[in-house]
Amino acid sequence: MQIRNTMVLSFEMIIRTFEELRERAKGLGPRRVVLVSADDEVALTAAAEALRLGIAIPVLAGDLRKIHEIAEALGLDALIERAEFVDAPNNTAATAVRLVRAGGAEILLKGHLRTDELLRAVLDKQDGLRTGRLLSDVMLFQYGNGERRLVGLTDGGLNVAPKLEQKIQIVENAIEVMRSLGIARPRIAIMSATEVVSDAVPSTGDAQALTAMGVEGAFGDAEVFGPLAVDNALLEWAAAAKGIRNPVAGHADCLVAPNIEAANMFGKAAKYLGGSACAHVVVGAKAPILIPSRVESAEDKLNAIALGVIFAAR
Repeated sequence: MQIRNTMVLSFEMIIRTFEELRERAKGLGPRRVVLVSADDEVALTAAAEALRLGIAIPVLAGDLRKIHEIAEALGLDALIERAEFVDAPNNTAATAVRLVRAGGAEILLKGHLRTDELLRAVLDKQDGLRTGRLLSDVMLFQYGNGERRLVGLTDGGLNVAPKLEQKIQIVENAIEVMRSLGIARPRIAIMSATEVVSDAVPSTGDAQALTAMGVEGAFGDAEVFGPLAVDNALLEWAAAAKGIRNPVAGHADCLVAPNIEAANMFGKAAKYLGGSACAHVVVGAKAPILIPSRVESAEDKLNAIALGVIFAAR
């Protein structure tokens, strides 16, 4: 009876929707999130809502005149009153990274600057946030026609054509993110165009190698399996139709794409064609890094802040 109760409790703790993601973040916050180049309407709106919900204490870094002008035009009076400000009109990314290094913030959120500008400061060998690990982006989207759940996707943001050694670290990063959502034994699908190993499709060979590593225990308490195509990774009936018998098949918690093109296109299809909200976090550095696209909504950026808070608190 004791074991059964524990299993039910663990199941209930898994975060399955973005509403649950934000609710969990409330209980773990507020945490200081530095908004880099904060003169961005959508990012400021998301920061204001994160502040209102008790998820984050925004630290607004950049040109303070521009930040105040935008915030005042948006009517974000509570944000102006309660946020912290860092005047850094030049080299804003480097200033924000130094702030995190000094313990003045725990999470980086991209504002009105390019992703490469922020990551250049993060990866600076002397003053950055390197750990020796590969950085990779893990996106969450909401999936399911009936009971909906959050599914991860990686890496559509940083690593263009990862080799096997990089994919090992991408899998490790993905497992860590999924565990922060309460999934004790994440099911990681190694994706390709087919579930059949073929020399003609090199990613299937990498998937086979990663699967073997998983069987040997290289990834700890996780199920890692591939190659899988999208249908038999997410649809139980599709996996059954092809005779694929593995805990990951049809029930994947996170999809590891073979390259950045596949992950990026799948992620944007899930959001803009499938209508899902999203959140994503870059892991592997000393702090979570949030690099939402310029076209993502304030809701998406709020979800990203919530995910960053949960990951930081793991």
